[in-house]
Amino acid sequence: MSESTTEVRLSKVTKRFPNGLVAVDKADLTIAAGEVVCLLGPSGCGKTTTLRMIAGLEFATEGDITIAGRRVNDLPARERNVAMAFQFYALYPSLTVEDNLAYPLHAEGLNRSAINERIRQVAKVLELESILKRLPHQLGEGEKQRVAVGRSIVRTPTCFLFDEPLSRLDIQLRQTMRTQIKEVLAKLDKPTVIVTHDQIEALTMADRIAVMRAGRIEQVASPHDLFSRPANVFVAGFIGTPQMNLVGATLLDTAASGGVVTARFHLLGETISAQVEAGVAHLSNGSKVTLGIRPRSFELVSSGTSDALHATIDLVEPMGAEVLLHLVEADADLRCVVPHTMKASVGSKVGVRCKPGQLHVFNESGILVQ
Repeated sequence: MSESTTEVRLSKVTKRFPNGLVAVDKADLTIAAGEVVCLLGPSGCGKTTTLRMIAGLEFATEGDITIAGRRVNDLPARERNVAMAFQFYALYPSLTVEDNLAYPLHAEGLNRSAINERIRQVAKVLELESILKRLPHQLGEGEKQRVAVGRSIVRTPTCFLFDEPLSRLDIQLRQTMRTQIKEVLAKLDKPTVIVTHDQIEALTMADRIAVMRAGRIEQVASPHDLFSRPANVFVAGFIGTPQMNLVGATLLDTAASGGVVTARFHLLGETISAQVEAGVAHLSNGSKVTLGIRPRSFELVSSGTSDALHATIDLVEPMGAEVLLHLVEADADLRCVVPHTMKASVGSKVGVRCKPGQLHVFNESGILVQ
């Protein structure tokens, strides 16, 4: 990707604290104009530290951070011209919504007419017109969040940064705010970085997602590619609800016919064959691999069916139109999602088979084989 005057770029960025903790390790990431990138990962993975380094609230130990083509490593936060919305709304309690929105504009030296016009535009987009004269304590949680977002976008910054912006909202408000924020950001044509631990939030709001673990960026991809082609075992197990099934296996052999590669595997005391990616044919027979199968990629078959795994139903978990079956076999736990109309009872033995083309094979190092 060529350098853009409006992009944010991290090149080999590392953050090392005095106690020796490496919070972020050689992070490479580019966020283009108009693009929303979510930093997603478990607690302590370095996503918030990465955001704070872009904002200037933390300084990088190594590497380069450029915003709009300008290296900002040594610039304080106030000179980076970024807009940041925090998990906690941080609204001024003694100021009305209108004055909260106007506050960051005074620093730009705008006259009252220009400030009023900016407030009017933001209030219309975020549906704040009816509450402009209220104080923060008179607002609901969703209204406070919209004001916090409004205060970020009322300016003309080089980029937008959001730290867990929806974590304090209930489920219904989150769904509404996800849609509203996404619509607003689409019109601004600025790079946007959102930190979240909520997969649904990331999958629905982001153009691309950067999955982090222990300070490293494991994979950067679109939500679809992240789900359908996880780069390694960690991403595979982290993305998706219910979690992907990850089972150790031994590759017995492969065969190719008409451009389709089929492999035989030994796992859980059984031998199965399945369609696989062409790269699996380059693995040596006897290789130790991990097979990844999404719960919805399993189909229930009758006991004794070939190319199927056989297990006992340990738990039946209703999920509305679907049912999540927890299966146990040879000290392994498997998850299988089936329609709620399918008869399944605890203690019964069933067969499960991976649907064609939906088996992921990871090599001994845990990397996806393609």
